[in-house]
Amino acid sequence: MAIKIGIVGLPNVGKSTFFNAITDSNIEAANYPFATINPNIKVIDVEDNRAYKLKDIYDSKKIVFTQVSFYDIAGLVKNASKGEGLGNKFLANIREVDLILQIVRLFNEKDIIHVNNKIDPIEDINTINLELIISDLEQIEKWLTKNKKKIEAEKKRLDELTLILRIKKSLEDEINLRDLKFKEEEKDFLKQFNFLTLKPIIYLANISEDNLINPNKDLNYQKYLAYINKNNLDSILISARIENEINKISSYQEKEQFLNEYNLKERGINLILNKIFKLLKLGTFFTCGKEEIHLWKFKLGINAKKAAGIIHSDFEKGFIKAEVFSYTDLIKYQKEDILKEKGLIRIEGKDYQIKDGDIVHFRFNL
Repeated sequence: MAIKIGIVGLPNVGKSTFFNAITDSNIEAANYPFATINPNIKVIDVEDNRAYKLKDIYDSKKIVFTQVSFYDIAGLVKNASKGEGLGNKFLANIREVDLILQIVRLFNEKDIIHVNNKIDPIEDINTINLELIISDLEQIEKWLTKNKKKIEAEKKRLDELTLILRIKKSLEDEINLRDLKFKEEEKDFLKQFNFLTLKPIIYLANISEDNLINPNKDLNYQKYLAYINKNNLDSILISARIENEINKISSYQEKEQFLNEYNLKERGINLILNKIFKLLKLGTFFTCGKEEIHLWKFKLGINAKKAAGIIHSDFEKGFIKAEVFSYTDLIKYQKEDILKEKGLIRIEGKDYQIKDGDIVHFRFNL
């Protein structure tokens, strides 16, 4: 399952610095707008400590981690939907991703210009949000121009028209589509539009390294946090520069020491990935053997047959059954033979719902 994450924000808010930090890249992080034009894309492994323990148990040759693609997308400015800045090029790039990370600038450095000549996190959030709403409204207007008269005349697909008019009204009231509830058939219909305001979003408050230890003394952070809490938004506090510094440290012990200096329990990227998977409702199952420990991301709620298809379409077509046991049980008893003796390895059919932490041996017939 390819997961695509877009890093967005106004120019000069720390997007490229953060991108470099989490992907071990070296792209330009310049002090002027639109240093990034085409999106920078980097695929990274999502490490999972469970895999290392499984590797020891099976004496496997390697681990194949889940991968995530990060897109560092050009800075957005007000009226982008009307062509300002990089305009629709920016918006088209966002349509490609599964989830949006918006970097919000809190740090105040005179040497790094702000596109609006002032630090105002709420205005920055609302600027991008409005541009995404306008872009979605344009999608709707195109659909209505093409379909409305035909649907009304034939009196078919009226449910589709009713749905589109409902979300049009919501967007005009500046309500994001992610805040609305849809039936499953409505969700399927809306997939064709790839609406921007339907995508999950996490706000990353990029604070100065000096204020990271005690962010509450930062007035911009106080203002930002009040807005986040009032609107029940997903947010993580980071310092892009600190993330970049941590990335340069090779020793695990030195990284721990560095984190402790800033009262951080773990790197921002780990917190972000955990929240991403939660918002996207993703879990991990494992296939294990001498050759490799392989981690597979899946949508929570899928059945065993669909999960087999994540590995290979032939596995889904020829699915017979699945041997399933839990990571927790294996760690406790260390050997599959002991799990069999205790009845902890189950034979499941195609309708079994895969759970996070399941270890699965699929049986199939080609």
